[in-house]
Parts: sequence; structure tokens; C-alpha cells
Amino acid sequence: MKLSEKITIIIGVTLFAVFVTGLAWSISTGLAGFWRGLPFWVIILICSYLLIVDSYRSIKK
Repeated sequence: MKLSEKITIIIGVTLFAVFVTGLAWSISTGLAGFWRGLPFWVIILICSYLLIVDSYRSIKK
């Protein structure tokens, strides 16, 4: 795998993480409140974990 591909993966993961974390924070502090926003946080954390693991395996190859 080329260095440019690795950098692109890292940038993509970072942008995704920043976007969805901001979205989840916005939902939790808004009208939904913490408890109604909690399921969204769980989904975001699971998806982020899967993305990071898959990206790490791709870079490792």
C-alpha cells in the first residue's frame, strides 16, 4: 500500500470521527437530552470502532 493511500485512510477516519462525535454531542446537548441521545452514542462508538479496526488492518497489509 502506498504512503498516500495510508494518509488518505487516516484523514478519512479522522474526519469521520470528528463529524459523528460532533453530531452525537449536538444531539445529546440539544432537545433530545443525554438519555435519548445515548443510543446514538452507542451506535457511533460501535461504528467508529469497526472503522478503526478495518482501517488498521488495511494499513497493516
